[in-house]
Parts: sequence; C-alpha cells; structure tokens
Amino acid sequence: MSTKLSLESLEVLDAIARKGSFAAAAESLFRVPSAITYTVRKLEEDLNVQLFNRSGHRAELTLAGAELLKEGRNLLNAANELESRVKRVAKGVETELTIAVNDLFDITRIYPILDKFYNQNFGTRIKLTQEVFGGGWDALISGRADITLGCPGDTPPVSGFTTKPIGLVEFSYAVAPHHPLAKIADPLQDEDIIRHRAISSADSSRNLPPRTAGILSGQDVLTLPNMHFKLQAQLAGLGAGYMPTKIAEHYASKGQLIIKQVAKPKHEVMGLLAWRNDGGKAQQWFIKQFQLLDINDILLSPAQ
Repeated sequence: MSTKLSLESLEVLDAIARKGSFAAAAESLFRVPSAITYTVRKLEEDLNVQLFNRSGHRAELTLAGAELLKEGRNLLNAANELESRVKRVAKGVETELTIAVNDLFDITRIYPILDKFYNQNFGTRIKLTQEVFGGGWDALISGRADITLGCPGDTPPVSGFTTKPIGLVEFSYAVAPHHPLAKIADPLQDEDIIRHRAISSADSSRNLPPRTAGILSGQDVLTLPNMHFKLQAQLAGLGAGYMPTKIAEHYASKGQLIIKQVAKPKHEVMGLLAWRNDGGKAQQWFIKQFQLLDINDILLSPAQ
C-alpha cells in the first residue's frame, strides 16, 4: 500500500511553519510559490484534513497540521541521519562500534579517549560493554564486540582478528585479616588453600567454554559477576583468591586485606588489545589510541 506522505511534503510543511508564509517557504526551498501551494493542497486532499488555517495573513497550522509537523520532523531528522550514516559507510566509517572492556579495568579511564573521539566528528555510535575473563574473546569472535581491551593472553585458535600485547597484570593472593588463612604461615600450600572457599569472577563467555583460574580441583567456590564484587566478598572474609596486586596492596596498606605468599603462585597475566579484521576508520582510530595506554593506569581503581 502506497503512503500518502512523502519527505518532500514534510519538508514543505516544515518550511511554511518556520518561515510563516507559503511565499517565504518557496524562497527558502528555491521553488515557485505555486509548487508549494500545490504540494499542500495535494497533501490535504490525500489525508482528507485541513493543515493550515488560511483566514489570516500568516499561515497558521491547525491542530492536525501541528501534529503532522511534530511527528514529521522526527521522520525528517531520521531520514537525514540515515543519509549521513550511508555516506559514512561509503567512506569506510562505521555507523556503530562496540568496545568490550575487561572487568579488571576502570571504564571511566577511557572517557578522555571518548572525548577526543567525539571531537573528530566520525559520527559513529559507541557502545562500551564489560566482559569477564574469556568473555572478551567470546564477544569478539561472536561479533558482539569490534574491539576488546584486556583479553587474557591465551588466544583462542580462531582467525579473523588481530592482537597486540598492552602490558602485564601482576596478581597477588589476598585474604581478609579475620580469614583462617591469614593465620597460617607463608607460603600457603595447596592443602591449606583447598580447605577454604575460593572467590571467583564469572566468565562472561556465551559460546566459548567458561574459564577459571586460581581454583583447585574440588575446592568450594563462590562465583560473583565481576572483580568489583569479588573484591567486596574477599574484604568481607567470604573466601580468598587472587586479585591485581595494585588493588591488593591498596587494601593491605589500610589493614583490610593481607597478601599471602603461596607455594604455587599465579603468574603474571599478559593483557591484550584485540580487534576484528573487518573494521573501518573509527575502529582503527581507537586501536591507535588504546596502544598508547599503560595497562596499570587503567586498572580498576581501589575505590571502585
């Protein structure tokens, strides 16, 4: 079924309302007045409504005309945005870009980069998401993200993306002062640790097998959504586990955590910047900016 509205007729309606007369609208649209009059009359006939009150010197909208103009301007704005997006795509600029940030990092530390990006006038819509553990890889491979910041270093055996190391994250084993492990002499052995609950962050992978680290076979585990809640649980003494040394040392200095030496410590983890190979100009801009980051400067702040 053909519509009785067109973008051209809505543009005419908008011009008349803004300029106050058919003649002024015609001049602003570089058209003759008779063409403007014909467009309005045709629209009124098609809709079977009166759009303008013609009793005065100034073209005034009726209630029906005002409602049509209100919603019509939304359609005009959407059409203009669509046109701009199509042109950006033709120039190799994405309309949307999703960046997945590992939960070890403070997303707010990326805001200055976003500010610089918006000043470039790419016109790309940005979405920031948070992923836990191997969830960054999962988001990248499944197409939920175009860039992932802070993927763990063990790359899945798949193709179609590029990785670059951005730094090492050091981990320490930490417990609350009132936790039973706090009273056991260092270094902690596996037989000491396995008797107590581990606190873990839930891998956010949807398709890849979820990963765990620092958990012994048969050990009780409390799994939480991300590093923020894992930290709170360890501060509360609900269990023990590894966390970035920067965070552990902060709370240890306040007497809220104790860093324990373990016989089989968790090694440093290499954080990676990874991205899909089919990206455009906006993606490449972010990749260049992210490669300048110091991974330790964007780690989750102790106050988070």
